[in-house]
Amino acid sequence: MDFSNLSILLSAPASLTWQNVVMMIAGGVLIYLAVAKDYEPMLLLPIGFGSFLANLPLTGITGEHGFLGILYQFGIETELFPLLIFIGIGAMTDFGPLLEMPKMALLGAAGQLGIFLTLILALILGFDMNEAGSIGIIGAIDGPTAIYVSSKLAPHLLGAIAVTAYSYMSLVPIIQPPVMRFLTTDEERKVRMPYTQREVSRTVRILFPIVVTIVISLLAPVASPLISTLMLGNLMRETGAVDRLSKAAQNEIANVATLFLGLCIGGTMEGNNFIKIDTLLILGVGLLAFVLDTAGGVMFGKLMYVLSGKKFNPLIGAAGISAFPMSARIVQRLGQEYDFENFLLMHAMGANAAGQLSSVVAGGVVLALLAGVL
Repeated sequence: MDFSNLSILLSAPASLTWQNVVMMIAGGVLIYLAVAKDYEPMLLLPIGFGSFLANLPLTGITGEHGFLGILYQFGIETELFPLLIFIGIGAMTDFGPLLEMPKMALLGAAGQLGIFLTLILALILGFDMNEAGSIGIIGAIDGPTAIYVSSKLAPHLLGAIAVTAYSYMSLVPIIQPPVMRFLTTDEERKVRMPYTQREVSRTVRILFPIVVTIVISLLAPVASPLISTLMLGNLMRETGAVDRLSKAAQNEIANVATLFLGLCIGGTMEGNNFIKIDTLLILGVGLLAFVLDTAGGVMFGKLMYVLSGKKFNPLIGAAGISAFPMSARIVQRLGQEYDFENFLLMHAMGANAAGQLSSVVAGGVVLALLAGVL
């Protein structure tokens, strides 16, 4: 028997580094969280598996002509996958509660506070401007926005930023309530806000995505791909004329794009490049961004509480983030802990829809501000 080529068979195990092993364990943790804890399974499972593939040596799978390498060039470098997902998000989002209560748009804006404070902190920590902008956008609490912006500004940080964004998004029900309790009083949490439904005409619902696309594209042209795909999906939903396209955007298109996006992100998590001090800093700063977003929304809610003569419940401000409709449900649940008959859900849905829209606008603003250094 010829044993001359035995070394070739053993070359892959010999090339496995401790960094590769650590990242494969990290991938296993992501898969566990997706399967056992149901934390963002649509993204964390393919990201976890992609991490396995990226850290298996000598496969060439993440190379220029490898499976994940080709997917990365096709869907991330071209920004296609995040934009396809935005069409699906738009088709799934009902902006009706926001149109019924336009003042909730203020809470959506306040809920983006973490983006810009985190950007400043990242600069202080030594990241360059493009990297700081990419890290700051974690505060959008919107995975596709974070991926889109970081792929343009700092693609080498894409894996760390995406994993941070989606991991903390899955932990929003754990992160938000302590901040909400700390910043509000019992009296504020018990404020009841009767909900009076206002009829929003079909014409208004159809015009809304068109007008928003035009206005945002004129103010920040670099944000046009983000806002236009989101609004296209919403327009398909609201017209009711293309149900098949709307359902395809929500299901088949979004699901396939999400699968490939997750694999591509996992493919960037190669141990030697991923295990760095910068990655730990991004994880820490990302958590702070989520806390600051919640705090910003709640503090603005407290301002509205004062200006309304104590008739506005500040808890609703916590829903001014992009975690739709998860954050609105958190507001409802926390409010009922202090007054079981207090129903804040629809008010919170208005703020949450505003947060979804504001996060995309904020991503466009970051790109517009840094366009000169792209």
